[in-house]
Amino acid sequence: MTQIAYSKVLENFGISNKIYYNFCMNINKINKSYYQLERIIKGVSNHRRIEILELLKKKPELSLTDISEILNVNFKTISEHIKRLAIAGFILKRYEGHSVRHKLTDRGLVILKFLRTLE
Repeated sequence: MTQIAYSKVLENFGISNKIYYNFCMNINKINKSYYQLERIIKGVSNHRRIEILELLKKKPELSLTDISEILNVNFKTISEHIKRLAIAGFILKRYEGHSVRHKLTDRGLVILKFLRTLE
C-alpha cells in the first residue's frame, strides 16, 4: 500500500517507476561491490591464509589434509581458512572421490602479486 502511494508521489515529480527501479538497482550494485571488496580483504586478512595461497601457488591440487600436514596446522583451522579463501574467490575446489583438491584462481594469483608489492 505504501509503495503505491510512494510511486504516486514520484509520478507527481515526473519520475516513473522504471527510473526509480533503475536507481534502486544501481544503489544495490554499489552496495554489492563494497560487500565484495570486504570479502576480498577478509580473504587475505590473516597470515595463515596468505601462507596457504603461497603454498597452493607452489603446489597446486593439494587436499586439506596435505595443506594441514605441510603447514603443521590443525585440520579444522585449515578448513575454515580454505572456506574464507574460496568465498573471496582465491581458490577453486575440485572434487575427487572423497577428497577435495584446491588450486589458486587468477584472482588468487593477482592478490599474491599485489601483496608482494606491499613488502
